[in-house]
Amino acid sequence: MQNFEGRVVAITGGASGIGLAMARRFGAAGMKVAIGDVEKTALDTAMEALAAEGIEAMGFATDVTDQGQMDAFAQAAVKAFGGVHIFCNNAGVGGGGLSWESPLSTWEWTLGVNLWGVIHGIRSFVPLVLQHDEGHVVNTASVAGLVAAPYMGAYNASKHAVVALSETLYHEFAITGAKAHVSVLCPGWVNTGIAESERNRPAHLTEAADTSREGMEQSSVMAEMLKSMISTGMDPSEVAQAVFDAVVNEQFWIQTHAKTDDDMWTKAVNSRLDSARNRTNPPLNLLV
Repeated sequence: MQNFEGRVVAITGGASGIGLAMARRFGAAGMKVAIGDVEKTALDTAMEALAAEGIEAMGFATDVTDQGQMDAFAQAAVKAFGGVHIFCNNAGVGGGGLSWESPLSTWEWTLGVNLWGVIHGIRSFVPLVLQHDEGHVVNTASVAGLVAAPYMGAYNASKHAVVALSETLYHEFAITGAKAHVSVLCPGWVNTGIAESERNRPAHLTEAADTSREGMEQSSVMAEMLKSMISTGMDPSEVAQAVFDAVVNEQFWIQTHAKTDDDMWTKAVNSRLDSARNRTNPPLNLLV
């Protein structure tokens, strides 16, 4: 896509982090921005920030795990701006722990947002994108969609599924002659608030924490490690620029952290691919 002026981008999870950075970048290119987010306070703050930057935007409280709410967000974007040319399936949460110990509620919540949110987004927004002479869909996965590190079972499963679904959509657009393209975003550590995503976890998908000394110590260590990695991660604006460039260049893979053959992200992905190609046991990639 080359022409952005006056066109419309819709973004889920757009009130903070990578989503808000994408809203700013596309808005700076002259696009009208529709943001869906489950966090109402953050949504209001984002609307104020975008307005101050001269970006025409609308916000809509949206729980991506609910198809009806996603449909309503899509309809609101069309009502406000007349259509949607770019859709960014960006909402996501983090969920971890040993795969056999993670509560079922953690699996349901993580897959509900990270995978079912993408499925709902595709169903609600792709028909709108395909109504135009050109369009683009960006699905936010993760390097965890390419490499399976331990203690991240639910998250890994959701992000691998998003990568697979994105590839499927790419081929379906090509086969059907759709005038639209697809990108899958697979970043490494980005300085966002995903480590605090529990703040938006529904009460019915929250289980009592492990209050044993061992359980509390393990949870604390993992939480602090995650926050440390994220706090030193890439600025969301850099990720947003990579997304913008991929839309311009009709590029499928967006691997923001895999810049050279020697960096740890490229090595982790390549070692996993080599394992599959050579039929060897998978290597341990900790992503730290």
